[in-house]
Amino acid sequence: MTLNIFRVIGDFCTNVLFKPYNALAKINYKEFWWTSNFLNTIFFLITASLFIYWLFKLKAFKKEGAE
Repeated sequence: MTLNIFRVIGDFCTNVLFKPYNALAKINYKEFWWTSNFLNTIFFLITASLFIYWLFKLKAFKKEGAE
């Protein structure tokens, strides 16, 4: 029996890594409107904070003259 590394990686991604995303996709947005909005707000805040952090790091690197 040969072990196909690409099949193992695909199975791992499908069965392990994508489970939370599949659970989010199955949320009925009409019944759980508050839940889906809360999750979207959390994702937005994380993304916005990382973007602001990145901008401050860019500013610091530009001030040092390192590119």
